[in-house]
Amino acid sequence: MSSRSSHKSDDEATVRPATNDDEADAVKKARDEYALNPIGTDSSGKGSRSGHLRLGSSSDDGDEANLAATGQSREVENASIEDGDRGNVVYKVYKRRWFGLLQLTLLNIIVSWDWLTFSPVSQNAAIYYSTSESAINWLSTAFLFSFVVIFPVTIYALHWGPKPSIVAAAVLILVGNWIRFAGSHSRDGGIYGVVMFGQILTGLAQPFVLGAPTRFSDMWFTNRGRVAATALASLANPFGAALGQLVVPFMVTGPGDVSNAVLYVAIISSVAALPSFFIPAAPPTPPGPSGSRPKATLRHSVRLLKSVEIWLILVPYSLYVGFFNSVSSLLNQIMMPYGFSSDDAGIAGALLIVVGLVASAVSSPILDRTKAFLLAIKLAVPLIGLCYLIFIWMPGTRNLAGPYVVLSVLGAASFSLVPVALEFLCELSYPMSPEVTSTIAWAGGQLLGGVFIVISDALKAGPEADPPQNMSNALIFTAVLSLAVVPMPLALGLFGRADKLVMRRVRSDERDRGVGSTSNSNENVNETAGTAV
Repeated sequence: MSSRSSHKSDDEATVRPATNDDEADAVKKARDEYALNPIGTDSSGKGSRSGHLRLGSSSDDGDEANLAATGQSREVENASIEDGDRGNVVYKVYKRRWFGLLQLTLLNIIVSWDWLTFSPVSQNAAIYYSTSESAINWLSTAFLFSFVVIFPVTIYALHWGPKPSIVAAAVLILVGNWIRFAGSHSRDGGIYGVVMFGQILTGLAQPFVLGAPTRFSDMWFTNRGRVAATALASLANPFGAALGQLVVPFMVTGPGDVSNAVLYVAIISSVAALPSFFIPAAPPTPPGPSGSRPKATLRHSVRLLKSVEIWLILVPYSLYVGFFNSVSSLLNQIMMPYGFSSDDAGIAGALLIVVGLVASAVSSPILDRTKAFLLAIKLAVPLIGLCYLIFIWMPGTRNLAGPYVVLSVLGAASFSLVPVALEFLCELSYPMSPEVTSTIAWAGGQLLGGVFIVISDALKAGPEADPPQNMSNALIFTAVLSLAVVPMPLALGLFGRADKLVMRRVRSDERDRGVGSTSNSNENVNETAGTAV
């Protein structure tokens, strides 16, 4: 249901009434196609899912010369297609989108908690499963590598819409958690191989939900809310990791408690996963023009990935995600050789994540309004590289202030970069479907995270070093690579390539709204505003 309003607002977008029979037929046909097939994302015409709503024009993204905008384009926060007189088309977002976004956020929290079920209690887990701590560490590393194995399937699933991907993740989370419990049901000891199999299944679930936020926000939100929506669902993942590191040690005080901890996590995961089957697949009508346009086929997307600008963002993003995963995983081993306690390291990890979440919560709505994506990236990337450089000397100060301050700044810069980089990649690669670049970016980060953990462990100093088993060499390795990629995003727009940084999706929305504006200031157009259920 929508509420009617006779005045214009920033939450409205109207497509002008058809002025001839051909145009009226085109608008009606587009409306009917979207009503029959709102999810269609394959412009190749394969299957019945290829239908998309196109309003007022059949031109593609490059035919701007044929699209005459004659009025103010309007940002859309509420949208819907009204049938009535067939001459008034308004986009509307729906309240039900929050149910889907909340579910996606919960799944990202849970899947990350599954990742760190055993690492915070590695000593007790090693005793319980009758294995070594290194084998317990491989439960986390295998989880990261699982992402890389399944991510091509994830892209294909997300190409049909976010719901198939979310349901697939829910199934893998449910099955994986209960298989882990099957190998941990006895307090007298567990079966490591069974637990590893369950852990790999939960790892296979992660890309389906970690790659989904950009696809979900593109389908359900306007360009005034996409960055915040992407940030909420994406950053829930590190929040889940922090939750696991904090809660699991309270569950496990001895080896026998591992069984109960795995059971509790399985129950919580099941409760969080079950609503996934009931989220809506797609909005009845698109939130804006870009949401109704056909997305590039997967085959065509490969050609679009040849853009230099895309890789100037993808490479540093994946590298920084990898280093964030490795440093946060090894923070205890980085700090404890210098006399810090595990509690000190835990607080440092909490600051890294909590300060980052707060910074992203503040910056995301601002960037949604200003669209200053390039500026934000060019500020965040050098700051991240500088933080990794300074952190080389922070553990050696043997004072908490240094590590805490540097990790807080690192968290703020890193977390602020995540949604901005993902959304800017979507803008640069449009009409490529959003899940392609986001899933590739996350897959690269997860792969490098696992590799960096292995490399950092190999670079650990021996027992004869001062202090014994310090990780200074690993920190130097991290800083060198972090600084090496800083010039890449700084080069965006240089060397006569500024025209390659056009925000195509935003431009598409503005262009189509311009086409849909009234061609005469004296022309009266009825507009409809409101939020549908």
